[in-house]
Amino acid sequence: MRWDAQSLAVDDGALPGLTRAGLVRSIQAPEFDGVTFHEVLCKSALNRVPEGSAMPFRWTVNPSRGCTHQCKYCYARPTHEYLDFSAGADFDREIVVKTNIVPVLRKELRRGSWRREHVALGTNTDPYQRAEGRYRLMPGIISALAESRTPFSVLTKGTLLRRDLPLLSAVARHVDVAIGVSLAILDDDLQRSLEPGTPAPRARLGLIRAVREAGFSCGVMVAPVVPYLTDSAEHLDALLAAIADAGATSVTVLPMHLRGSTRGVFLEWLSEHHPSLIRRYRVIYGRGAYVSAEYRDWLRGRVTPLVRMHGLAGNSSSGFRKVEDAADRPAGTARGSSVPEPALTLF
Repeated sequence: MRWDAQSLAVDDGALPGLTRAGLVRSIQAPEFDGVTFHEVLCKSALNRVPEGSAMPFRWTVNPSRGCTHQCKYCYARPTHEYLDFSAGADFDREIVVKTNIVPVLRKELRRGSWRREHVALGTNTDPYQRAEGRYRLMPGIISALAESRTPFSVLTKGTLLRRDLPLLSAVARHVDVAIGVSLAILDDDLQRSLEPGTPAPRARLGLIRAVREAGFSCGVMVAPVVPYLTDSAEHLDALLAAIADAGATSVTVLPMHLRGSTRGVFLEWLSEHHPSLIRRYRVIYGRGAYVSAEYRDWLRGRVTPLVRMHGLAGNSSSGFRKVEDAADRPAGTARGSSVPEPALTLF
Protein backbone atom coordinates (compact mmCIF):
# COMPACT_ATOMS: atom_id res chain seq x y z
CA MET A 1 0.00 0.00 0.00
CA ARG A 2 1.22 3.49 -0.80
CA TRP A 3 1.71 5.70 2.25
CA ASP A 4 2.02 9.48 2.38
CA ALA A 5 4.28 11.22 4.90
CA GLN A 6 5.96 8.00 6.02
CA SER A 7 8.97 9.64 7.63
CA LEU A 8 9.04 9.62 11.42
CA ALA A 9 10.68 13.02 11.26
CA VAL A 10 7.83 14.73 9.44
CA ASP A 11 7.00 18.11 10.97
CA ASP A 12 3.28 18.03 11.68
CA GLY A 13 3.24 21.76 12.33
CA ALA A 14 0.71 22.06 15.15
CA LEU A 15 0.47 18.87 17.12
CA PRO A 16 1.96 19.57 20.56
CA GLY A 17 -0.85 17.60 22.16
CA LEU A 18 -0.01 14.57 20.05
CA THR A 19 3.61 14.81 21.14
CA ARG A 20 2.35 14.23 24.66
CA ALA A 21 0.27 11.30 23.39
CA GLY A 22 3.29 9.46 21.94
CA LEU A 23 3.04 10.36 18.26
CA VAL A 24 4.99 8.05 15.93
CA ARG A 25 3.78 9.25 12.54
CA SER A 26 0.86 10.90 10.76
CA ILE A 27 -0.39 9.45 7.49
CA GLN A 28 -3.09 9.95 4.89
CA ALA A 29 -4.35 6.87 3.05
CA PRO A 30 -5.97 7.14 -0.41
CA GLU A 31 -9.07 5.21 0.65
CA PHE A 32 -9.79 7.71 3.46
CA ASP A 33 -10.26 11.00 1.65
CA GLY A 34 -9.58 13.98 3.91
CA VAL A 35 -8.75 11.87 6.95
CA THR A 36 -5.38 11.88 8.69
CA PHE A 37 -4.39 9.00 10.96
CA HIS A 38 -2.03 9.85 13.79
CA GLU A 39 -0.39 6.65 14.99
CA VAL A 40 0.63 6.84 18.64
CA LEU A 41 2.17 4.51 21.20
CA CYS A 42 -0.01 4.50 24.28
CA LYS A 43 1.36 3.93 27.77
CA SER A 44 -1.87 2.46 29.09
CA ALA A 45 -4.86 0.68 27.55
CA LEU A 46 -7.21 0.35 30.50
CA ASN A 47 -8.98 3.58 31.47
CA ARG A 48 -10.56 3.87 34.92
CA VAL A 49 -14.01 5.46 35.02
CA PRO A 50 -14.04 8.33 37.56
CA GLU A 51 -15.40 7.54 41.01
CA GLY A 52 -18.98 8.64 41.40
CA SER A 53 -19.82 8.04 37.75
CA ALA A 54 -23.28 6.68 37.04
CA MET A 55 -21.82 4.22 34.54
CA PRO A 56 -22.43 0.54 35.42
CA PHE A 57 -18.75 -0.29 34.77
CA ARG A 58 -15.41 0.96 36.04
CA TRP A 59 -13.05 0.25 33.15
CA THR A 60 -12.98 1.08 29.46
CA VAL A 61 -10.68 0.50 26.49
CA ASN A 62 -10.61 2.94 23.57
CA PRO A 63 -8.39 1.98 20.62
CA SER A 64 -8.73 5.41 18.98
CA ARG A 65 -9.62 9.05 19.57
CA GLY A 66 -11.69 11.10 17.17
CA CYS A 67 -14.31 9.43 15.01
CA THR A 68 -15.17 9.34 11.32
CA HIS A 69 -18.84 8.79 12.20
CA GLN A 70 -19.00 12.61 12.36
CA CYS A 71 -22.04 12.68 14.68
CA LYS A 72 -22.74 16.34 15.38
CA TYR A 73 -24.02 15.54 18.87
CA CYS A 74 -21.12 13.30 19.97
CA TYR A 75 -20.33 13.85 23.64
CA ALA A 76 -16.70 12.78 23.11
CA ARG A 77 -15.85 15.79 20.95
CA PRO A 78 -14.33 17.87 23.78
CA THR A 79 -11.73 15.15 24.43
CA HIS A 80 -9.99 16.09 21.18
CA GLU A 81 -9.14 19.50 22.57
CA TYR A 82 -6.67 17.86 24.94
CA LEU A 83 -4.62 17.05 21.84
CA ASP A 84 -4.83 20.67 20.62
CA PHE A 85 -7.35 19.69 17.96
CA SER A 86 -10.76 21.27 17.49
CA ALA A 87 -13.93 19.54 18.65
CA GLY A 88 -15.46 20.17 15.22
CA ALA A 89 -13.91 19.15 11.91
CA ASP A 90 -10.68 17.93 13.54
CA PHE A 91 -12.61 15.41 15.63
CA ASP A 92 -14.08 14.00 12.40
CA ARG A 93 -10.87 13.93 10.37
CA GLU A 94 -7.85 13.79 12.71
CA ILE A 95 -8.04 10.24 14.03
CA VAL A 96 -5.60 9.11 16.70
CA VAL A 97 -4.90 5.37 16.62
CA LYS A 98 -3.20 3.55 19.49
CA THR A 99 -1.29 1.08 17.38
CA ASN A 100 0.33 -0.76 20.31
CA ILE A 101 -2.85 -1.06 22.38
CA VAL A 102 -3.03 -4.87 22.19
CA PRO A 103 0.38 -5.69 23.76
CA VAL A 104 -0.10 -2.91 26.33
CA LEU A 105 -3.52 -4.29 27.25
CA ARG A 106 -2.17 -7.83 27.57
CA LYS A 107 0.54 -6.59 29.93
CA GLU A 108 -1.97 -4.74 32.09
CA LEU A 109 -4.32 -7.71 32.25
CA ARG A 110 -1.46 -9.95 33.47
CA ARG A 111 -0.89 -7.81 36.56
CA GLY A 112 -1.60 -9.49 39.84
CA SER A 113 -3.69 -6.51 40.88
CA TRP A 114 -6.16 -6.96 38.00
CA ARG A 115 -9.48 -8.21 39.39
CA ARG A 116 -11.17 -9.10 36.08
CA GLU A 117 -13.75 -6.36 36.39
CA HIS A 118 -16.08 -5.64 33.49
CA VAL A 119 -14.49 -3.64 30.64
CA ALA A 120 -16.63 -1.55 28.28
CA LEU A 121 -15.66 -0.94 24.65
CA GLY A 122 -17.33 1.87 22.72
CA THR A 123 -17.93 4.34 25.52
CA ASN A 124 -15.88 7.21 24.07
CA THR A 125 -15.39 6.77 20.34
CA ASP A 126 -16.67 3.84 18.32
CA PRO A 127 -14.27 0.85 18.22
CA TYR A 128 -15.78 -0.20 14.87
CA GLN A 129 -15.49 3.09 13.04
CA ARG A 130 -13.83 2.97 9.62
CA ALA A 131 -10.30 3.10 11.08
CA GLU A 132 -10.78 -0.41 12.47
CA GLY A 133 -11.01 -1.76 8.92
CA ARG A 134 -7.47 -0.54 8.38
CA TYR A 135 -5.81 -1.28 11.73
CA ARG A 136 -7.71 -4.41 12.89
CA LEU A 137 -7.13 -3.76 16.59
CA MET A 138 -10.38 -5.20 17.92
CA PRO A 139 -9.62 -8.93 17.35
CA GLY A 140 -6.49 -8.56 19.49
CA ILE A 141 -8.34 -6.59 22.16
CA ILE A 142 -11.15 -9.16 22.27
CA SER A 143 -8.67 -12.03 22.48
CA ALA A 144 -6.64 -10.35 25.24
CA LEU A 145 -9.73 -9.79 27.37
CA ALA A 146 -10.96 -13.34 26.81
CA GLU A 147 -7.58 -14.91 27.56
CA SER A 148 -7.51 -13.09 30.90
CA ARG A 149 -11.12 -14.13 31.65
CA THR A 150 -12.19 -10.49 31.76
CA PRO A 151 -15.89 -9.90 30.99
CA PHE A 152 -16.55 -7.14 28.49
CA SER A 153 -19.18 -5.37 26.43
CA VAL A 154 -19.14 -3.74 23.00
CA LEU A 155 -21.34 -0.83 21.93
CA THR A 156 -21.16 0.30 18.31
CA LYS A 157 -22.83 1.89 15.30
CA GLY A 158 -20.36 0.13 13.02
CA THR A 159 -21.45 -2.80 10.89
CA LEU A 160 -17.81 -3.90 10.81
CA LEU A 161 -18.70 -5.71 14.03
CA ARG A 162 -20.06 -8.49 11.77
CA ARG A 163 -16.47 -9.43 10.93
CA ASP A 164 -15.75 -10.31 14.55
CA LEU A 165 -18.98 -12.13 15.43
CA PRO A 166 -17.38 -15.59 14.97
CA LEU A 167 -14.55 -14.58 17.33
CA LEU A 168 -16.98 -13.09 19.84
CA SER A 169 -19.07 -16.26 19.76
CA ALA A 170 -15.98 -18.37 20.39
CA VAL A 171 -14.71 -16.35 23.34
CA ALA A 172 -18.22 -16.13 24.83
CA ARG A 173 -17.84 -19.80 25.73
CA HIS A 174 -15.26 -18.79 28.30
CA VAL A 175 -16.12 -15.24 29.39
CA ASP A 176 -19.21 -13.05 29.61
CA VAL A 177 -19.62 -11.01 26.42
CA ALA A 178 -22.30 -8.39 25.81
CA ILE A 179 -23.13 -6.55 22.59
CA GLY A 180 -25.12 -3.40 21.97
CA VAL A 181 -25.95 -1.42 18.83
CA SER A 182 -26.63 2.31 18.73
CA LEU A 183 -29.55 3.38 16.54
CA ALA A 184 -31.55 6.53 17.25
CA ILE A 185 -32.51 7.85 13.80
CA LEU A 186 -34.66 5.97 11.31
CA ASP A 187 -35.01 8.73 8.71
CA ASP A 188 -32.28 8.30 6.09
CA ASP A 189 -32.04 11.99 5.15
CA LEU A 190 -31.69 13.13 8.75
CA GLN A 191 -29.16 10.38 9.46
CA ARG A 192 -26.98 11.43 6.52
CA SER A 193 -27.08 15.04 7.69
CA LEU A 194 -26.63 14.58 11.44
CA GLU A 195 -24.29 11.56 11.51
CA PRO A 196 -22.97 11.34 7.94
CA GLY A 197 -20.19 8.82 8.59
CA THR A 198 -22.35 6.15 10.16
CA PRO A 199 -23.87 3.11 8.46
CA ALA A 200 -27.44 3.64 7.28
CA PRO A 201 -30.27 2.76 9.69
CA ARG A 202 -31.24 -0.28 7.60
CA ALA A 203 -27.67 -1.58 7.79
CA ARG A 204 -27.69 -1.28 11.58
CA LEU A 205 -30.99 -3.11 11.78
CA GLY A 206 -29.28 -5.86 9.81
CA LEU A 207 -26.45 -5.80 12.34
CA ILE A 208 -28.93 -6.32 15.18
CA ARG A 209 -30.29 -9.38 13.36
CA ALA A 210 -26.77 -10.71 12.84
CA VAL A 211 -25.94 -10.29 16.53
CA ARG A 212 -29.08 -12.19 17.50
CA GLU A 213 -28.37 -14.92 14.97
CA ALA A 214 -24.91 -15.32 16.52
CA GLY A 215 -26.61 -16.20 19.81
CA PHE A 216 -26.27 -12.93 21.71
CA SER A 217 -28.84 -10.70 23.24
CA CYS A 218 -28.69 -7.25 21.67
CA GLY A 219 -29.43 -4.07 23.54
CA VAL A 220 -30.10 -1.00 21.45
CA MET A 221 -29.16 2.51 22.47
CA VAL A 222 -31.91 4.81 21.23
CA ALA A 223 -29.67 7.73 22.03
CA PRO A 224 -29.72 10.52 21.61
CA VAL A 225 -33.33 11.46 21.08
CA VAL A 226 -32.97 14.84 19.35
CA PRO A 227 -35.63 17.32 20.48
CA TYR A 228 -38.15 18.28 17.78
CA LEU A 229 -36.36 16.13 15.18
CA THR A 230 -36.60 12.53 16.40
CA ASP A 231 -39.01 12.81 19.32
CA SER A 232 -42.31 12.67 17.43
CA ALA A 233 -44.65 9.80 18.21
CA GLU A 234 -44.49 8.77 14.56
CA HIS A 235 -40.70 8.55 14.45
CA LEU A 236 -40.35 6.81 17.81
CA ASP A 237 -43.12 4.36 16.96
CA ALA A 238 -41.55 3.43 13.63
CA LEU A 239 -38.05 3.23 15.13
CA LEU A 240 -39.05 0.99 18.03
CA ALA A 241 -41.12 -1.20 15.72
CA ALA A 242 -38.11 -1.71 13.44
CA ILE A 243 -35.81 -2.41 16.40
CA ALA A 244 -38.24 -4.97 17.80
CA ASP A 245 -38.67 -6.59 14.39
CA ALA A 246 -34.89 -6.93 14.11
CA GLY A 247 -34.90 -8.95 17.33
CA ALA A 248 -33.47 -6.52 19.87
CA THR A 249 -33.80 -7.68 23.47
CA SER A 250 -33.62 -4.32 25.24
CA VAL A 251 -33.63 -0.59 24.63
CA THR A 252 -32.03 2.34 26.41
CA VAL A 253 -33.61 5.69 25.58
CA LEU A 254 -31.78 8.94 26.36
CA PRO A 255 -32.44 12.55 25.34
CA MET A 256 -29.55 14.44 23.79
CA HIS A 257 -27.13 16.28 26.05
CA LEU A 258 -24.71 18.93 24.81
CA ARG A 259 -21.71 19.21 27.09
CA GLY A 260 -18.81 21.54 26.47
CA SER A 261 -17.82 22.27 22.90
CA THR A 262 -20.27 19.67 21.57
CA ARG A 263 -22.98 22.25 22.17
CA GLY A 264 -21.39 24.70 19.72
CA VAL A 265 -20.85 22.03 17.05
CA PHE A 266 -24.44 20.84 17.23
CA LEU A 267 -26.00 24.32 17.36
CA GLU A 268 -23.96 25.37 14.34
CA TRP A 269 -25.43 22.41 12.46
CA LEU A 270 -28.91 23.23 13.77
CA SER A 271 -28.71 26.87 12.72
CA GLU A 272 -27.75 25.80 9.20
CA HIS A 273 -30.32 23.04 8.72
CA HIS A 274 -33.16 23.91 11.13
CA PRO A 275 -32.81 27.57 12.15
CA SER A 276 -36.43 27.76 13.26
CA LEU A 277 -35.61 25.45 16.18
CA ILE A 278 -32.91 27.60 17.78
CA ARG A 279 -35.33 29.51 20.00
CA ARG A 280 -37.01 26.31 21.18
CA TYR A 281 -33.63 24.82 22.08
CA ARG A 282 -32.84 27.86 24.20
CA VAL A 283 -35.99 27.12 26.15
CA ILE A 284 -35.38 23.44 26.88
CA TYR A 285 -31.57 23.63 27.31
CA GLY A 286 -31.13 27.13 28.65
CA ARG A 287 -27.42 27.64 29.27
CA GLY A 288 -26.87 24.08 30.38
CA ALA A 289 -25.99 20.76 28.77
CA TYR A 290 -29.14 18.84 29.63
CA VAL A 291 -32.79 19.10 28.68
CA SER A 292 -35.17 20.60 31.18
CA ALA A 293 -36.97 18.39 33.67
CA GLU A 294 -40.24 19.23 31.95
CA TYR A 295 -39.00 17.99 28.58
CA ARG A 296 -37.46 14.87 30.12
CA ASP A 297 -40.72 13.97 31.83
CA TRP A 298 -42.69 14.66 28.65
CA LEU A 299 -40.41 12.42 26.62
CA ARG A 300 -40.57 9.64 29.17
CA GLY A 301 -44.34 9.79 29.03
CA ARG A 302 -44.26 9.48 25.24
CA VAL A 303 -41.68 6.70 25.05
CA THR A 304 -42.81 4.37 27.84
CA PRO A 305 -46.10 3.18 26.28
CA LEU A 306 -44.47 2.80 22.86
CA VAL A 307 -41.73 0.59 24.29
CA ARG A 308 -44.32 -1.56 26.00
CA MET A 309 -46.46 -1.75 22.89
CA HIS A 310 -43.54 -3.12 20.88
CA GLY A 311 -42.71 -5.78 23.44
CA LEU A 312 -39.48 -4.17 24.65
CA ALA A 313 -40.65 -3.23 28.14
CA GLY A 314 -39.45 -4.71 31.40
CA ASN A 315 -37.43 -3.86 34.45
CA SER A 316 -34.44 -1.59 33.99
CA SER A 317 -31.33 -3.12 32.47
CA SER A 318 -27.93 -1.54 33.11
CA GLY A 319 -26.06 -3.18 30.26
CA PHE A 320 -26.08 -5.43 27.23
CA ARG A 321 -25.75 -9.01 28.37
CA LYS A 322 -25.41 -12.23 26.48
CA VAL A 323 -28.56 -14.34 26.30
CA GLU A 324 -26.76 -17.13 28.09
CA ASP A 325 -23.35 -18.21 29.31
CA ALA A 326 -22.34 -20.63 26.57
CA ALA A 327 -19.77 -22.30 28.82
CA ASP A 328 -22.58 -23.45 31.14
CA ARG A 329 -25.01 -24.43 28.37
CA PRO A 330 -25.88 -28.13 28.36
CA ALA A 331 -24.67 -30.04 25.33
CA GLY A 332 -27.12 -29.76 22.46
CA THR A 333 -28.87 -26.69 23.83
CA ALA A 334 -29.43 -24.10 21.12
CA ARG A 335 -27.91 -20.66 21.44
CA GLY A 336 -30.39 -18.04 22.56
CA SER A 337 -32.71 -20.60 24.15
CA SER A 338 -32.75 -18.99 27.59
CA VAL A 339 -35.01 -16.14 28.58
CA PRO A 340 -33.59 -12.71 27.66
CA GLU A 341 -32.82 -10.18 30.39
CA PRO A 342 -35.30 -7.44 31.34
CA ALA A 343 -35.53 -4.90 28.66
CA LEU A 344 -36.08 -1.22 29.34
CA THR A 345 -33.89 1.63 30.50
CA LEU A 346 -35.16 5.19 30.24
CA PHE A 347 -33.08 8.28 30.94
